[in-house]
Amino acid sequence: MKLHSVLMCAALAVTSLSAGVAPVVAQDKKPYVIYLSNNFVGNDWRQQMQRVAQVSVDKGPLAGRVELHIEVVENTVQAQINSLNNIIREKPDAILVDAASDTALNPTIKRACDAGIVVISFDQVVTETCALTLASNWARIPAVMAEWMAVQLGGKGNVLVDRGLAGAPISAQLQEGYEAVLKNYPDIKVVGYYNGDYALGPEQAGVASLLAANPQVDGILTQGYGSGAIQALKDAGRPMVPVVGFSYNVAALTCADSGAKCILGSNPAFLSSEAIKLAVEILDTGKRPENRSVEVEGDFITTTPFESKLFPGAKMQTIELGVNAFPDQPPGLTLPISPDWVEITAAEAAGVAK
Repeated sequence: MKLHSVLMCAALAVTSLSAGVAPVVAQDKKPYVIYLSNNFVGNDWRQQMQRVAQVSVDKGPLAGRVELHIEVVENTVQAQINSLNNIIREKPDAILVDAASDTALNPTIKRACDAGIVVISFDQVVTETCALTLASNWARIPAVMAEWMAVQLGGKGNVLVDRGLAGAPISAQLQEGYEAVLKNYPDIKVVGYYNGDYALGPEQAGVASLLAANPQVDGILTQGYGSGAIQALKDAGRPMVPVVGFSYNVAALTCADSGAKCILGSNPAFLSSEAIKLAVEILDTGKRPENRSVEVEGDFITTTPFESKLFPGAKMQTIELGVNAFPDQPPGLTLPISPDWVEITAAEAAGVAK
């Protein structure tokens, strides 16, 4: 009977092939198990980052290909180390890390790499060289925005510059990026500095104080919302001037409603989606990018597009209500919402999709 069964199976296989029907020889691959380690959810960006990560594996080209686990820990280095050690014991295919420290996680990251796990550090990245890094191009963002300001002013005028949050490395990088470009325009003068602290209140108060001390202000370069600066101009009864800020929904809406010329740089929350996509590509092909550092160049959101000479090809999206500025969505929503390989809606990014 066993020989008969074997012969019957062989006959069925031959019949299937002769009829042009391929026999089923293997099941589809299991989805890759990927963990996302996040050390902090205390702001809108981090929450949106987690939501779009999940959306990007539920639809589009990655649908059904990834089993995603998001692990959130308290905002301490040791908590993230402990969590990562537990994740490593699960032997996932890849780990994505938004890091609490650029150096303190390195031994743990190295342990994951040594275990054959693909590690991608994104947003706040680590220095351990076995991990790939994926982040926004922070040299490009302030340079393009300061160049835009110079173009709007015709190379001449008085500006205010936001120092951001005292002691934060990214704040110093943004300020230095603005000033490095403005130095090429000797007729543009920085007449005041303030610390916006990445919050609407301090931004508005800082600009208001400087407006009172400076009768002529022709432009404002913030590191935050920009909408606080615009409100300070309104409250002071001053004319609208060009404003540089970052691409929060409230900023885009305020620029659209106020008549102010604006450019908003983006550190897109979909960095998490890009990290997942990169991990899947590495797992599929077995090949890593030649360059350890992968830079994501988010679109600029603006009332007044221009052609950057410093970074030719920098993509500009004109602010358009309902398209890239959403009156029915939370003010802290980060724009743009979706990478170009999967459609993530504003409602999905905000966590209000039905």
